[in-house]
Amino acid sequence: MSETSSTPFSSDIEISRATVLKPISEIAKNVGINADDIIPYGKYKAKVPLSYLNEDKISKSNLILVTAITPNKAGVGKTVTSVALSLGLNHIGKKAAVALREPSLGPCFGMKGGAAGGGYSQVLPMEDINLHFTGDFHAITSANNMISALLDNYQFQNRNTEKALARIVWRRVLDVNDRSLRNVVTGLGGTANGLPTESGFDITPASEIMALLCLATSIEDLQARIERIVLGYRKDKSPFTVKDLDVAEAITVLLREAIMPNMVQTTENTTAFVHGGPFANIAHGCNSVLATKMALSCTDYVVTESGFGSDLGAEKFLDIKCRLSGLRPKATVIVATTAALKLHGGVPAADITKPNMEALEAGAPNLQRHIQNMKGFGQSVVVSFNRFKHDTDEEVNFLAEYCKKEGVVFAINNGFLKGGEGAADLARKVVDAIENNPSQEMNFTYDSSDPIRTKIEKIATKIYRAGEVTFSPVAARKLKQYEDMGWGELPVCVAKTQYSFSDDEKKICAPVGFTINIRDLVINAGAGFIVAVAGDIMRMPGLPKEPQAMRIKLVGGEIEGLS
Repeated sequence: MSETSSTPFSSDIEISRATVLKPISEIAKNVGINADDIIPYGKYKAKVPLSYLNEDKISKSNLILVTAITPNKAGVGKTVTSVALSLGLNHIGKKAAVALREPSLGPCFGMKGGAAGGGYSQVLPMEDINLHFTGDFHAITSANNMISALLDNYQFQNRNTEKALARIVWRRVLDVNDRSLRNVVTGLGGTANGLPTESGFDITPASEIMALLCLATSIEDLQARIERIVLGYRKDKSPFTVKDLDVAEAITVLLREAIMPNMVQTTENTTAFVHGGPFANIAHGCNSVLATKMALSCTDYVVTESGFGSDLGAEKFLDIKCRLSGLRPKATVIVATTAALKLHGGVPAADITKPNMEALEAGAPNLQRHIQNMKGFGQSVVVSFNRFKHDTDEEVNFLAEYCKKEGVVFAINNGFLKGGEGAADLARKVVDAIENNPSQEMNFTYDSSDPIRTKIEKIATKIYRAGEVTFSPVAARKLKQYEDMGWGELPVCVAKTQYSFSDDEKKICAPVGFTINIRDLVINAGAGFIVAVAGDIMRMPGLPKEPQAMRIKLVGGEIEGLS
């Protein structure tokens, strides 16, 4: 919270319930969408048909990317900033919308509690968005696991024949943090129950179905991407895909509504498109291309965000989403807090809210690294500072001067407490950057024609500042295998910790010269990229000692704990 204002409400959920929501038909009308065309999910949620995509309008609208410094465990308020900026833009007379990812049930019941913004800068209805929403995650989970069932049946029906696959790489998913399901054995109990097979579960946001749905540009493109998913390998080592299984159309049917962007509203009734939810530490970390383009089709300014710090989310947004979709941000906002910077300055997590100029100065190179990286992409950078009541004037003035020396704009965001009014200064500075100093031509980290190894090395050395990249024997073998199979020109998605530029979360601030180890490569031919797994990152999270689920309750018909 800001020290310059106060709120009569004590929690996000109280603010959410105090907000008078408008019917979703009215929200649609405000951005030129006919109420008869939307597909309502109750009074305040709707799907928008893809017929409202307007490529001519998309090219003329202004896309703003919100990213962040390397976060602490509680985050730095990136979603709050994204929502607040959209409110601020409308407050100063611009026609703006926000495009965000959908929260995952795993983190909501694990550590977060909710992920729909906060304070007076939220997307609503908050409880619905944080829970089942319009069922997109369930549709993706069902589609993923339907493929698993059909693949297992294929193996069962073709057992002891030349058609049987030598190796299966497709895994099941579940939108729950469940470490016990990371590695399982299926098909036990006799032949009637299938063939005993080692398998495992990832969390739904890590599913390739999630990734490809968020990169698809049409229902036809969605089916084509599904067809390209690699499920396993034949005895001659050739890939076996969903197209070979002959079920791509059936899987597309399961996703026919999930592909349509979801439209909701903010605490100030600004239009919001919330769609898709891949994690940035294990996937590409961006909301759907279709939702971003839908927002651009309907408004003049669109604020979107990428997951975690800029080394993960923004790099993938620019190197993968923008490369594949043609989208180009006119400006990039980097969110910073003193608490996260003090953590990078060596202060224990328990003490990061205490005044400490020495630690703040020691952690500032982390902010500098993120600024340099975004400038390297050709982005016009604005630093948005989320001020809390524990921040001193000395600390704020230091960061303002630091940003000035780095040649970027600095703005204080009070959107958490004041909504659009509190983000008006940030909005004006972003508009000024777009009008007078817009982002330059995109400088990608690597060329599509670079070998896979070179792409990974360029990300590691240019973005992370690693001194060396090593590859496990498994990863080294797959480098050659993937290039031999024609996947060499695909972009690379590095899966690593979100708490460090390195693959070791203990290496804080702005480390240089370290070694990153790529222990595995995973082909996502349907999504259109190669996942390079670094360090000990896992695609199925576990739960903490005291999960947030212990605090989520139904009290008098109202949900508590999602804040």
